[in-house]
Amino acid sequence: MKGMATVHMSEAEVARDLHAVLAKVQQGIEIVIEQDHRPVAVLRAQSRSGRPITEILREAKQRNSAVTLDEDFGKDLEEIVAMHQH
Repeated sequence: MKGMATVHMSEAEVARDLHAVLAKVQQGIEIVIEQDHRPVAVLRAQSRSGRPITEILREAKQRNSAVTLDEDFGKDLEEIVAMHQH
């Protein structure tokens, strides 16, 4: 991704607050992890294609779609989405 902000961090900085590092990654910031001032790894958000399943479900409900693959498909899918939301 062009134009993405990049932050260089030591291994110790990453280990000290991994939660904050992952929050930066989720915001689109690329993290370069360094050991002895040498880059050893890069963390960046996973590139995704398509639309989020939550958007697809919302749109189907708005259209009052009656399409299902089986009688429990929609319910199962909503449960899966709910389990993965934070």
